[in-house]
Amino acid sequence: MTLLQHYWPVFIQGFGYTLLASFIALVGSLILGTLFAIMQVSSMKWARVFGDVYVQIFRNIPLLIITLFLYLAVAKVIKMTGFMAGTIGLMLYTSAFVAESVRAGILSIDNGQMEGARANGLSFNQAMRYIVLPQAFRVALPSLGNQFINLVKNSSILAFVGGLDLMYQGNMVAATSFDTFTTYIIIGVFYLVITLPLSYYIQYLERHLKRKA
Repeated sequence: MTLLQHYWPVFIQGFGYTLLASFIALVGSLILGTLFAIMQVSSMKWARVFGDVYVQIFRNIPLLIITLFLYLAVAKVIKMTGFMAGTIGLMLYTSAFVAESVRAGILSIDNGQMEGARANGLSFNQAMRYIVLPQAFRVALPSLGNQFINLVKNSSILAFVGGLDLMYQGNMVAATSFDTFTTYIIIGVFYLVITLPLSYYIQYLERHLKRKA
């Protein structure tokens, strides 16, 4: 408790950066992942190829490599901080897994629903937005929930590029106080503060949607 009291502002600052990076990456990966999932099931060949290439690249390269590439190479052309590089890397990496989850959800919906919507005058985008995607997200919710919890845990990657996140600040505290064991226990508790409510909320959402179905 002495360590926590002494370094409380440092932990809180890192916790704030972790929350902010996780929120930005969550929203961004959901938008990007949905876009690439739609491209993967599109009737246009170039869109399917582009979507597949994007997903395969970012799903099969370690998050650390993506983040370091952004921080060490891209940042020489486009100015960005470690926090920005880490958050963008986290968003790109997670979006590939989100795309796969949403794509599986879309494919689980009967083709007749899309055909019926198109026959009633809806465009492809309108049919996808109003008919297919709401059902696809319901199917994909458990998988998306796991991806978002992993995203929060993976946000510790920011520590490698000076992203000022919880892990980065924790490393600084450990190096200063020489109490490594207690420091990392405190860091673990802070991560639980984010991931446990998120996990329970997703379970609640699943039960709520099942009751509505």
